[in-house]
Amino acid sequence: MNTPPLDDAQLYRVPDAMKRLKLSRSLIYDQIRTGRLPSVKQGRARLFTANGIRAYIALLEEEARNAA
Repeated sequence: MNTPPLDDAQLYRVPDAMKRLKLSRSLIYDQIRTGRLPSVKQGRARLFTANGIRAYIALLEEEARNAA
């Protein structure tokens, strides 16, 4: 399954972030709770910006470099 590129003008819901990051729902919420995955709330919905998803990926890459 191909994932379309991130669109900077779009907000993504939790299921979209799960698909893009290949993480479970509980891990997504763990990362939000610890502040590692930035998100916003609109009403009851938890949303992610494309930049927030990119920042999380960059954080993971930096941690991998530092661990090596």
